[in-house]
Amino acid sequence: MPGPYREVQDLYFHAGQDFVLNTRDVIGVFDLDTAGAEYFRHVESEGAVVDLCAPGTLPKSFLVTDFPDETIYISQLSPAALKKRAERLEF
Repeated sequence: MPGPYREVQDLYFHAGQDFVLNTRDVIGVFDLDTAGAEYFRHVESEGAVVDLCAPGTLPKSFLVTDFPDETIYISQLSPAALKKRAERLEF
């Protein structure tokens, strides 16, 4: 299509433990130490949490996604590292 529009491409990035996420599904990336603990406990109680941490590592961040539904992914990677990975995909 001519003009300022361009086709949206599916872009994926590694979120930890051989798991990739589509950037369009990610709503936000948050530091596990400073983000809203109440929200995290609520989602965890509903069972919508996926742990991507390697055995024996401490989680550093969590990603809120809308696929499938509202799912939280816990990652051993820092929010800064996840941000860098997502930025490398931009054109």
